[in-house]
Amino acid sequence: MPGSTRPHAAAATRLPAVSAAAAVAALALVLVAGCSTAPAAPTPLRAGVGDALPTQVPARARGPYAVVHVVDGDTVRVSGHGRVETLRLIGIDTPETRDPRRPVQCFGAQASARAHRLLDGRRVSVELDASQGTYDRYGRTLAYLWLPGHPAVLVNEVMVRDGFAHEDTYDQPYRYQAAFRAAERDARTHGRGLWSAATCGGDTTQPAAQPSHEGVVIPLWMVDAG
Repeated sequence: MPGSTRPHAAAATRLPAVSAAAAVAALALVLVAGCSTAPAAPTPLRAGVGDALPTQVPARARGPYAVVHVVDGDTVRVSGHGRVETLRLIGIDTPETRDPRRPVQCFGAQASARAHRLLDGRRVSVELDASQGTYDRYGRTLAYLWLPGHPAVLVNEVMVRDGFAHEDTYDQPYRYQAAFRAAERDARTHGRGLWSAATCGGDTTQPAAQPSHEGVVIPLWMVDAG
């Protein structure tokens, strides 16, 4: 988002360059048995939005790999090489929900919930982008996540298009930047999600709205004794 403090590494702090092929080999991601609970299907692509996106999972993507945990709206863990690998989605930034230095941001809980609906129990194909490097400064693999389908669904783009994430260019332009920016314009124009005047009006730096207790009798154990 504008003014984002997204923790990708600056050019001077990134780890030494690693080729996409070498990174994929190093991850050695493995398949995990299917889950019994079928998640909700992702939103179909809308005509006229994201026209530059492939309609099939790109051949350069690897997988599919099992999603084992959705951390928040833009961070996911998948099984790989006998351990859990953390992936940071390229080109998007969702409101913070886990930063101990700040309150939960506006629409953060909704963005996380949307990522859960898209990814829980699913297998994804992982696409790297040499323009972004392989890792951020926290060691998370920078990636695009693809869900199979006709057309295939790019999770990063869906989060932006449906108003659950801002498009976010950290340092260098990335492979699908034009499509993500078009998706954000569409979401903003139609007031979806975090762009709605009823939610954040596009400003997700504000704290999430707190539930009102007006008219509710507060139990004694919730009252600060001072």
